[in-house]
Amino acid sequence: MKVRELELKGLKLIELDSYPDPRGFFIERFIVSKFKDLGLFTDFIQDNHSMSLPNVIRGLHYQYDPPQNKLVGVIRGKMWDVSVDLRPKSPTFGKYFTIELSDKNNFSLWIPFGFAHGFCTLGEEPTDVMYKVDTPYNPKTSSGIHWNDPELKIPWPVKNPIVSKADAELPTLAQCKEKLIHHFSI
Repeated sequence: MKVRELELKGLKLIELDSYPDPRGFFIERFIVSKFKDLGLFTDFIQDNHSMSLPNVIRGLHYQYDPPQNKLVGVIRGKMWDVSVDLRPKSPTFGKYFTIELSDKNNFSLWIPFGFAHGFCTLGEEPTDVMYKVDTPYNPKTSSGIHWNDPELKIPWPVKNPIVSKADAELPTLAQCKEKLIHHFSI
């Protein structure tokens, strides 16, 4: 297992070891002792699993109370993952990082509090995403940024995506900057 610091401070790419054999493969996705040895977060309280059909965009979501950190990975299929820095005092505020996560590349992404997260599924098959979180979901303090925000200019790699009504109605970054100053003044 290797950890790579990414250009947006706090984001980390975790390269998992895969053990293939003629039957398939085995991957250790999370081991408390290895994560601690690498200086990674280990106090997860919940595992989540989402399945998305091809051309689905989910996000860009965040939670501010309680703050929520995530460890995200793909167990079937592939997705184009997006993390947006929402920390007003950060030199990379409003910048995004993208990476393809798949069942072939064995990457996990650590997304700390203060980032919005979203993804779109790639390919012709459904995509299964597993993610660990360190606080329970709180619908009253969860929000997001519109996936197609004109200020962010994220180059989503799908045309005519399938987007939920809730995600389609999320505000733009400009519309929620004041709230972000209050929620993410770190």
